[in-house]
Amino acid sequence: MYDAIVIGAGPAGLQAALTLGRMHRTALLLDSGEYRNGPVEHMHNVIASDGTPPADFRATARAQLAEYATVRLRDLAAERIDGAVDDFAVRLADGSVEHARRVVLATGVVDELPGAPGLSELWGLRAFTCPFCDGHEFAGKDIGILGASARTLHLTGMLAPIARSIMVFPVGEQPTDEDRAALEAAGVRTHPELVDTVAAEGEGVRITAGGEHVAVAGLFVAAGSVRQRASFAADLGLSVLPSGSIEIDDFGQTSTPGILAAGDLAHRASLPGPVASVIQSAAAGQMAAAWIVQQLSA
Repeated sequence: MYDAIVIGAGPAGLQAALTLGRMHRTALLLDSGEYRNGPVEHMHNVIASDGTPPADFRATARAQLAEYATVRLRDLAAERIDGAVDDFAVRLADGSVEHARRVVLATGVVDELPGAPGLSELWGLRAFTCPFCDGHEFAGKDIGILGASARTLHLTGMLAPIARSIMVFPVGEQPTDEDRAALEAAGVRTHPELVDTVAAEGEGVRITAGGEHVAVAGLFVAAGSVRQRASFAADLGLSVLPSGSIEIDDFGQTSTPGILAAGDLAHRASLPGPVASVIQSAAAGQMAAAWIVQQLSA
């Protein structure tokens, strides 16, 4: 019987395991080997780790966790959670079952990309979603944005001080008259045709739309969405917010006692959506683990 099983070994899960280990609580960390930033070559906007490859970040974290005798790591995915607070049973991909008093869900989300042929090959390398993480690398260069809608204005506004120029490309369907008018009113250049394909070209990206080729240094996506990587929220009947994220309180507790969630799969109802940030995810993992320690100590 572990004090906690942490499912997912991204920043949230790694930090949760570290916090539990430092308080000499027994913890099992499960790593499926699937990460939202898996294709990314360098992580940014992380103090003391700016520009670090995510794989190196994870390797360093795992090496540090190995120093804590109460923390065990298994490279396996979790498939099912049964039981209740103080006695959860977690079935793993190899058929084994582990037990814990508490469970931390840190499985993250998956990016659902718009239907632009070639985009998946560029994802995390030349096409991104977060300007805080990847905008600076295109300073003084031409940027393309996939997705022409009113929400695009938020992204263009953040990238405007960074880029030399920005052009928005409709993908999947043309913007509504209202959205196009909003973009035009803001002075945003919008290509008149839908995107046909995107592809790497030299060190940049070639966008083909209506037979015309447009070269940009990189792409940002405003038309995508995210989904839960694992089905635990639905399986456990957890409260889910309109964003599709698991609802948590200030300490990471979900609607089911003993099940906590941390990282970009969850957020508080006071926020419009999850914050896709390594630092924020790690902080959420630390908070959830600290709350578990407080509960078990009481």
